[in-house]
Amino acid sequence: MINAEKNAHKLALIQKKQLAGLLSDRFPQVLSITINVVHYYGESGPVYMERTINMVPNSNIYLLHLQCSGGRCVNGGFDLTPRVEELVRNHKKSGKGKMVCAEKDEAGASNHASLSYDISIKYLH
Repeated sequence: MINAEKNAHKLALIQKKQLAGLLSDRFPQVLSITINVVHYYGESGPVYMERTINMVPNSNIYLLHLQCSGGRCVNGGFDLTPRVEELVRNHKKSGKGKMVCAEKDEAGASNHASLSYDISIKYLH
């Protein structure tokens, strides 16, 4: 990828983050969200990284978009927004799952990364 393409991609990411809004705007009934994430190399490879994401009402909702750990991945990543939306819609306090990077290679297979997540939600009473 040439520098102009990289810069355009970075600018698009910045704009998405700015437009995403706050947790309190998207989910006003939510007090906090804690997401424990384990990133893996490939679909079943070794652990790349473990982390915890803590969100409060003034957190940017874009925190639910996680980047792929594949070094050359451009259009991939993980969007946990639909999972959180489903949990909130059903007023669930927790949910677990696995995801594979959204970007596919020429053969149609994803070999970038995968992750497992454990989401905990606290609601306003």
